[in-house]
Amino acid sequence: MCCPADRPSCVHAPLPLSWYTAETVDAKSLTTLELSKILDRLAGFAAFSASTELARDLTPATDLEQVHNRLLETSEARTLLSARADLTIGGAHDVRPQATAATRGAVLEPVQLLDIKSTLISARTLARTFEKLGEQFPRLSAIAAGLEPCPGVVDAISRTLDERGEVLDSASEKLAAIRRDLRVAHERLTGKLQRLLADPKVLPMLQEPIITQREGRFVVPLRAEFKGRLKAVVHDQSASGATLFVEPLTVVEHNNQVRELELAERDEIRRILAALCGQVGQQADAIHRTVKAIADLDLAFAKARYADALRAHEPILRPFEERPTHHPGSTIRLLAARHPLLDPATVVPIDVEMRPDVYALVITGPNTGGKTVTLKTVGLLVLMAQCGLHIPATSGSEISVFDAAFADIGDEQSIEQSLSTFSSHVTNTIRILEQAGPRSLVVLDELGAGTDPQEGSALARAILGAFLARPVTVLVATHYPELKSFAHTTPGVSNASVEFDLETLRPTYHLTVGLPGRSNALAIAERLGLPSEIIHDARTMVAPDDLKAESLLDEIHRQRDAAREARAQAENARDEAQALQAELSRRLESIEDERRSALEVARSEAAAEVEAVRSELAALRRRLASAAQPLEALKEIARDVEALEERVEEPVARASPEASESSREFRLGDRVRLRTLGTDGILTAISSDQAEVQIGRLRVRARLEELAVPVPATDAPGTKKRRRVLAAPPGGQPATFASAVAAAPPLELDLRGRMVDEALEELDRRLDAAYLAGLPWVRVIHGKGTGRLRQAIRQALKGYPHVASFETGSEGEGGEGVTIIRLVQG
Repeated sequence: MCCPADRPSCVHAPLPLSWYTAETVDAKSLTTLELSKILDRLAGFAAFSASTELARDLTPATDLEQVHNRLLETSEARTLLSARADLTIGGAHDVRPQATAATRGAVLEPVQLLDIKSTLISARTLARTFEKLGEQFPRLSAIAAGLEPCPGVVDAISRTLDERGEVLDSASEKLAAIRRDLRVAHERLTGKLQRLLADPKVLPMLQEPIITQREGRFVVPLRAEFKGRLKAVVHDQSASGATLFVEPLTVVEHNNQVRELELAERDEIRRILAALCGQVGQQADAIHRTVKAIADLDLAFAKARYADALRAHEPILRPFEERPTHHPGSTIRLLAARHPLLDPATVVPIDVEMRPDVYALVITGPNTGGKTVTLKTVGLLVLMAQCGLHIPATSGSEISVFDAAFADIGDEQSIEQSLSTFSSHVTNTIRILEQAGPRSLVVLDELGAGTDPQEGSALARAILGAFLARPVTVLVATHYPELKSFAHTTPGVSNASVEFDLETLRPTYHLTVGLPGRSNALAIAERLGLPSEIIHDARTMVAPDDLKAESLLDEIHRQRDAAREARAQAENARDEAQALQAELSRRLESIEDERRSALEVARSEAAAEVEAVRSELAALRRRLASAAQPLEALKEIARDVEALEERVEEPVARASPEASESSREFRLGDRVRLRTLGTDGILTAISSDQAEVQIGRLRVRARLEELAVPVPATDAPGTKKRRRVLAAPPGGQPATFASAVAAAPPLELDLRGRMVDEALEELDRRLDAAYLAGLPWVRVIHGKGTGRLRQAIRQALKGYPHVASFETGSEGEGGEGVTIIRLVQG
């Protein structure tokens, strides 16, 4: 089945194009991956039936540019709603069926016309909103351009109907005249009947003195025993027969007049509504386009609200690209990905990252450990992104746009079709093999399961080899240990495992890429209390090489867990040190402010005293001059006062760490500290005002005043520090500069108001400094504005080697005006 005669025998030999035909949408796989449930939840955020229908009808796009535009629409909608949370589609309705009916001459009900009116008013409001936001939200504005004004329809409906759907008297002069005559006729009729009811001869014959209606005629309730005593027309009787509803002959003509006017009113109202519907029918095409545009906008708003509810982010789309090895060129890098249908309070995020040389992932681990959820998460998040939905993963996640996604997950045995679990899996695999191509994504659960383990393992390896030969991006979950070795030795394939806690005997649901899963069967049995002699006998039956490999795998996992814990402790310690450093800096700043304040007070007092001395000196000069005494003795005192005044007038400067350091000299080849980056390097070149420092593989140019003597980690007692001398430029003196302990660069970078090129250059310098200083993250403030600076920054971050991920700041941090950049930790 998997190795036909015309298929090359080499696993990495590509198959001819005639071997497969890729489909755009595989309906069975979409159902398996539960995309319809996602779309149902999305529809719940839509505001009216037209957008609800669009949400449920969404299908994954396969064109990279189309998917990119879909995602940007969602991003624009999230940004817009974060600033304008009250923005909605108003009272819009799907009035396309009514508009179509109007074109065929149908007369619509008043409530239907009011729905058309409210829909067109909502469209007008949205159009005016996006006229002001065109530059900031270009894609949403392009959708809003489809909102057509439908001139005259809203005004015509407003002139005809009130808010309750009643036709106004002012709708036509004829209707106003009819209603005026009708009111007069009605008053005459009721007045006549009221006088009749008040007649003492008639009153005893009535069941009760009221006026009611039967068949559109005004009547009175006559007691049955008085039939014939009152000349009247009988229209109805009560169920018991005790009451007759009669129209006295004296009011028949008045009743006729009222009824005729009521029929005239009905006909005039129908004529008015027919004319109004004719006007609607003339604008039916524009109404159709307007409703479609409103639905598209509301769908974008629904995707934005759903993304906010999921705490989702826009993924980075990567095109299929040529790789040096046999590889379809796809990219899957999902960071802290969560299955969107699981409880967000309990779901465990997973990282699924396939290296550039890997396009097949073999996931092993215990039952209920999360293998199936991992497969569904990857497949579903890819489909969501291609539908234009943001995915529940952290910013910086990357995926390719696949032509098709195929899934074989779960037990699909069928009694009706006489299919076992194994048969159903094989049937699905045959279908997928016939359709999947190099731009397809395939996820297979329990490959080769449901039959003899030895044959099932061989079959699983052969099927996986067939997918590798195409080549197809594939993720496989399995229990077969042979597939672990296959993944370890086959180019393009990598192991992955879901972890299991032997202490609690529970899966952790964490995914580890790069390591196969451990069987844990004997360890679990031992923990559950199986007698030790049985465990011992079982171990003797396992091949020694398998036991050795399992033991080595256990040790790798233990070492990895220990490294992970140590790294977490180191990160916590670094965070505490940075917090302590910030606190100390704050305290020193406060002390410095107090020092400057005290010195400023002292300076002011000294200035006042100097001014007093000047006044006394002037007075003394005047007295000596009046006494004709020589003034030579006062000149020296005046010079001292001027010198004192100059010192007093000097502003109080903030203390600089460099001012207290002793001056040191360096020479070429010495190790120096670059204060702006907070790291050490080797001095490789020097000029009159600049130097070049080698930091790892980087060469950094800096001003001389930015260099300092590196602070040694430890100084042995009694050792004498060497005086460093810089090589002097030709004809010059040796350059000297003060050394200082350079602090790590700030965690926050404010780029607001900068030009894009200037901002990117500053961002590049700061990220280099932060990475070399070992900082975990940098907070960049770029503001919201038009979004161009934010977009340029995030586009640049995608290609930066030291950036692990980036995400939008929380509402407390500045929302869309801030980007949090997580750095690779070396």
